[in-house]
Amino acid sequence: MCLRGVYLTRMAKMPFALRARCDWKLRTRALPLGERTVVMGVLNTTPDSFSDGGAFDSPAAAIEHGLRMFEDGADIVDIGGESTRPGKHKQVGVREEIDRVLPVLKGILRHRPGAILSVDTYKSQTAAAALEAGAEIVNDVSGFLWDESMAQVCAGARCGVVLMHTRGRPEEWHALPPLDPHQVVPIVKEALQRRLDEALKGGIEQEQIVLDPGFGFGIIAEQNYSLLAGLDELTSLGRPLLAGVSRKSFLARTLSLLYKGKDVPADRRGNASLAAVTATILAGAHLVRVHDVRPSREAAAIADAILSQRS
Repeated sequence: MCLRGVYLTRMAKMPFALRARCDWKLRTRALPLGERTVVMGVLNTTPDSFSDGGAFDSPAAAIEHGLRMFEDGADIVDIGGESTRPGKHKQVGVREEIDRVLPVLKGILRHRPGAILSVDTYKSQTAAAALEAGAEIVNDVSGFLWDESMAQVCAGARCGVVLMHTRGRPEEWHALPPLDPHQVVPIVKEALQRRLDEALKGGIEQEQIVLDPGFGFGIIAEQNYSLLAGLDELTSLGRPLLAGVSRKSFLARTLSLLYKGKDVPADRRGNASLAAVTATILAGAHLVRVHDVRPSREAAAIADAILSQRS
């Protein structure tokens, strides 16, 4: 039985997060965060990406797609040269990763000199090359764990940094023990605090750092909903949050109930991605990392309008 009075009371106190406003210090500029959601478009230059199947593995196609994402409303485009999909696969060498990323980065900046570009890498040599070529941000899925020189490179460049929580490596995820739903947020929060502390010790300034809880990166299936539901608890870490839920496999698992038990392919998870992206914004995410920029920009505008009534 629904109690009308309880329903109205809850509606009057919708528990949406209040985002702090700050400036994210990038390599050559500062990016305001908090007033509206910042949209980061995903640009994979890999032939084996989980989300787009190598559709942009040629420089020309990748440059065109990157420019289109900016036209569609992206604030940042994040360029990656190695897939971090689950499972064991051949590691991409530094030279190969640089050869994939740099022509695309330089090509976009040639057409759009003021563009804010991020490099998605955990290798310090790739990061250094991308920063020298004009990248403003290093997005490290390992949170500086997999390359001990990464902090030094980012501190020296004084660039923006995204530190992500990753529970193990991709080849280990299938064997990780399940987490109790109540463990998920505390484990991620503790790990992010360690990554933040180590980055500060390594010479990175607070103002350079954004934190990413790492949806799908060792957080398995329904555990991601526990993380999403408790995302606002991570705001106490004192740094802006980036959420990357777009096209993730945990969405496909949920949708499978509507499709006779079959997981929905990555390119058909758009509607589910928009729902999850909106939820992360209302839970406190300052930035969202997405594949479908225009729909995400529109969803973010609605979520931002809701949050503006709370501030």
